[in-house]
Amino acid sequence: MVEHWSPKPGVVGSSPARPAIFMNFIREAKAELKKVSWPGKRQIWYWTLIVIAFTLVVSLYLGLVDFVLAWIFSALLG
Repeated sequence: MVEHWSPKPGVVGSSPARPAIFMNFIREAKAELKKVSWPGKRQIWYWTLIVIAFTLVVSLYLGLVDFVLAWIFSALLG
């Protein structure tokens, strides 16, 4: 059995056209992206360096914890 959709809103079984919904979404997304305050190059570099430094500090800390725990367990378990 083939189901037919009514293009009228509010009618049971009706569905808006999918391409129209998609195009409306794209238009709204573009409008919202124009409102965004994008960071400048200098700010991007600054925050990139902060992330890299933080990553290095955390990795050194975790490496040290791993080394100490491995040493403790190897001493305990012989």
